[in-house]
Amino acid sequence: MDGVAVAEEREQAGSFDDFVAARGDALWRSAWLLTGDAHLAEDLVQTALAKSYGRWDRIADAGGFEAYVRRALFTTYVSWWRRRWNGERATADLPETPTTAPDLALRRDLLAALTTLSRGQRAVVVLRYVEDLTERETAAVLGCSVGTVKSQAARAIAALRSSPVLRDEEDA
Repeated sequence: MDGVAVAEEREQAGSFDDFVAARGDALWRSAWLLTGDAHLAEDLVQTALAKSYGRWDRIADAGGFEAYVRRALFTTYVSWWRRRWNGERATADLPETPTTAPDLALRRDLLAALTTLSRGQRAVVVLRYVEDLTERETAAVLGCSVGTVKSQAARAIAALRSSPVLRDEEDA
C-alpha cells in the first residue's frame, strides 16, 4: 500500500476514543453478563481496553480491533479467578425493597442462574447467545477448539435448564 492509502484507511478507522464511544456500551454489557456486577464489569472493560490500547495503530488499520478487544475482555475475565478477591458482600436485606418490573425480575433471575455456571461456560453462553457469534468465532475468541465450545455450551444449557432459579411457578 502506498502512504495515501494507509492514511485514508487510518482515517476511516477513527480514533481509539471514537471506538470506545461507539462500542463501549456493548463491551460493558458483555462484561456485566460475565461478572454479574456493574463495577466489576467496568473494571473488566477498562482492563481490556488498557491491554488493547498499545495495539490500536496496528490492529485498527486491519479493521479487527473490536475482535482484539473482545478477546482481551474474555481472556481477562477467565484469568481473573487467580485474583481470588474477597471483597464485601451484602449479608442483610436492605430496609426498603424497591418494586421491580417483571422484565427486571427475569433479568435478575437470569443473572443469578448465569453466576452458577463456570467461567468458561458463562463466557461461551455470552459469546454464543448474547453476542451471537458462531461456534468457530467463539472458539477463536476464547482460544480453544470448536469441540470445547460445543461441550461447554451443552453443559451450560443443561445447567440453566435445571436451574431452580429459572423454573416457572407452574413447573414447581
